[in-house]
Amino acid sequence: MIEFKNIQKKFGKQHVLHGIDLKFNQPGIFAILGPNGSGKTTLIKSLMGMVHPTGGQILIDGQIKQGNEYRNNIAYLPQIARFPENLSVNEFLDFIENIRGKATRKVELMTAFGVNEFADKKLRALSGGMRQKVNLVSALMYDTQTIVLDEPTIGLDPVALIALKDWIRKEQGAGKTILLTTHIMDIVEELADEIVFLLDGKVYYRGSQQELLQKTNTPSTEHAIAQLLTLKKAS
Repeated sequence: MIEFKNIQKKFGKQHVLHGIDLKFNQPGIFAILGPNGSGKTTLIKSLMGMVHPTGGQILIDGQIKQGNEYRNNIAYLPQIARFPENLSVNEFLDFIENIRGKATRKVELMTAFGVNEFADKKLRALSGGMRQKVNLVSALMYDTQTIVLDEPTIGLDPVALIALKDWIRKEQGAGKTILLTTHIMDIVEELADEIVFLLDGKVYYRGSQQELLQKTNTPSTEHAIAQLLTLKKAS
């Protein structure tokens, strides 16, 4: 269970998060949406300890988040991956295992995303799509109850995208809690159990896709999100 209680975050004079209250206490896929600058990545980085909130509390399984051990049960895919460029893909993944222990899913994920085809290449020689595949393998090769995916589809080819969606559905079926940020509404429509829409650092909407479509009287999630933005600008 993850709970954000009145989370505030300021960067200098810029107030990014304005009292975020969210609780994820059940399995499912939760799409965290919003325009650029809405606070999505800041909220995720606060959970992962990469950003320290100005105010509020984050609770993990009912306990205030402390230290770093809680992250062992959260798989985190960052939006932008940074690698040791002098290592090969195999060397990089071995390096992670030397730190965290044997990964139970490395072989499965390398096969699913076609990473075996370039596993001996240096990371500096990889294309953007290849780097994203390595990012996926390195983030997801440990079996965790919570999975956080920050823009996971960036640079993926159609085959890898299908593999990613299949993997997410598999984890959903296994009772995992998956937090997903994306600008690709097709992914949301296919996968999300619930939508959290952030705007100007606040929770502007939370509920199912069906409820959102009914509220906005629109035919698709993409149109519904666009209408929320239009209504907000007009208010």
